[in-house]
Amino acid sequence: MQATIRKPTSADLGLLILLAMMWASSFLVIKIAVVDTGPLWLATIRVVVAFMVLLPFAMYKGFIWPNTLREWRLVLLVAALNVVIPFFLISWAETKIDAGMASMLMGVGPFMALLGSHLTTQDDRLSRNKLIGAILGFSGILVLVGWSSVKGLGDNLLGQGAAILGAACYVTSGLLIRRLNRFPPIQLSAFILGLASVSLLFVTGLMVGMPVVSFARDTWIGLLYLGIFPTALGYILRYHLIQTIGMSAFATGLNLIPVFGVVLGVIFLGEHLSLNVLVSLALIVAGLFIIRRG
Repeated sequence: MQATIRKPTSADLGLLILLAMMWASSFLVIKIAVVDTGPLWLATIRVVVAFMVLLPFAMYKGFIWPNTLREWRLVLLVAALNVVIPFFLISWAETKIDAGMASMLMGVGPFMALLGSHLTTQDDRLSRNKLIGAILGFSGILVLVGWSSVKGLGDNLLGQGAAILGAACYVTSGLLIRRLNRFPPIQLSAFILGLASVSLLFVTGLMVGMPVVSFARDTWIGLLYLGIFPTALGYILRYHLIQTIGMSAFATGLNLIPVFGVVLGVIFLGEHLSLNVLVSLALIVAGLFIIRRG
């Protein structure tokens, strides 16, 4: 049984913007930490840190276990599709295609979410406002990455396919989360991250062996930040927002991530702020407010 969603409030949009900013900041931190850890162990360690942070809170609130075979199947699928598989797919895709192409291909996620929500729910149906919002959001991504990224479609089908498949995994897991409304966000996040931690430790250990743990201080700070904020807190907000406002509205808001990534680069790395960034931000925010009016 799915809980009924509601129209996004100003507070919901504020949480969505906060989440997009946290996930955008992770790209800056990853640039620092990945030099020591490598991409696979970085993903694994951040998930393990997030699980260890959330576990005491989940135990205090009352840890909830799946009580049917159906719920076990759902949580295992969410763990695979929300963490394990897309982490590997997107990490590998970004070794084959540039960041602009990856952002554009991930930007198809809201359209997948619109269609998936329309087909699998009764309260998150396709509407004119949602479609306009998704189109504006995708237009914002295109303005940000430039039309040259569009011309590169088909140049590396495996890398581009991996990015699209990663986006599809996130959308599918979001649709499944609607069916796990018995689990509060903290307990659900802890349980999913616990399952993902076991899977990632096993798979990464087999693929690349044990990491060298004598990381630099900045690397450990980055790993702790990634585990606590973009992962632990980020997953709580993700599950809360999907169960509250639905996957279609949530997915459209994530178009803000590449925009905030550029803005943070301007603030912390001294990069140039172009007019394209401001136009992109305006288009995506306009799309969110059109969805909110729907």
